[in-house]
Amino acid sequence: MTTAIVYTEFGGPEVLREVSVPEPVPGPDEVAIRVTAAGVNPIDAKLRSGARPSGEITEPRRVGGDGAGVVIAVGDDVDGFRAGDPVVFAGASGAYATELAVPAGRVFARPPQVSAAEGAALGIPVGTAYQTLRSLGVGSGDTLLVHGGSGAVGQALIQLAVLWGASVVATSSERRFDRVSALGAIPVAYGEGLAERVRDASPHGLTVAVDAAGTDEALETSIELVPDRQRIATLVRGRDAAGLGIRAFSGGSPQPLTAQQQVWRTEAVPVTVALMAAGLFSVELGPSFALADAADAHRAIEAGVDGKITLVP
Repeated sequence: MTTAIVYTEFGGPEVLREVSVPEPVPGPDEVAIRVTAAGVNPIDAKLRSGARPSGEITEPRRVGGDGAGVVIAVGDDVDGFRAGDPVVFAGASGAYATELAVPAGRVFARPPQVSAAEGAALGIPVGTAYQTLRSLGVGSGDTLLVHGGSGAVGQALIQLAVLWGASVVATSSERRFDRVSALGAIPVAYGEGLAERVRDASPHGLTVAVDAAGTDEALETSIELVPDRQRIATLVRGRDAAGLGIRAFSGGSPQPLTAQQQVWRTEAVPVTVALMAAGLFSVELGPSFALADAADAHRAIEAGVDGKITLVP
């Protein structure tokens, strides 16, 4: 038997509990993985609490999609992996576990330059950032405004946009300015007068904006300063996007991602793993918790701690 974190009702972090589950047997096109680190994402807490609708719970529901580990077995028709290979994975079902089976298309080699915790931190943040920037066509000559620049998604947005030749202005709290600056963005503080401060930081104007903060201030500033509303996207206020004439990618949007956008989200993981191995992309790691302490990890993410939270089975 192996262990996993589940919940059987919506609620606070206390509904999470550790249970024994059968050892994974990889089916065709699957890879069985011993998990060495699992990423904790805000969506995990939103689903657990019921803040993000996910349907009626009819059986113990597992948690988490991103992680890193070591291959322990491969299913039929799987090429490129063998037992003992270090890997990262994204978009899995039930990453908060000691072992699990993952579709081979969501598993990627992890080079020695990338730690298990760093690999586990990639999935949702880099997938969201990479797909968003590709959808908006961000590249050389653009000036991008990122709202929530010090968060995991915000940091990925900044780094990828800078690598692709864009200039970046990013909002954050003042105590996080050093991190935002180190990634290549001009930091601007939240609060009254934001639009004017952003104007001062981007004298040639903005061409594109991404909201990873979800505040009225973020949306209003983007709409005021970016001429083309189809180059404004929210990752948080998806239900409000259509009424504002802007775009939304997940984040509560009633419009599902397209097939191409899904491909970009998957593609992001091996791309950023390679960038990390080359020293061109970094992840800010936050606190790490034992698997049995998943409830404390959820309390930490809801409290807004700095850096990416991981679980260690």
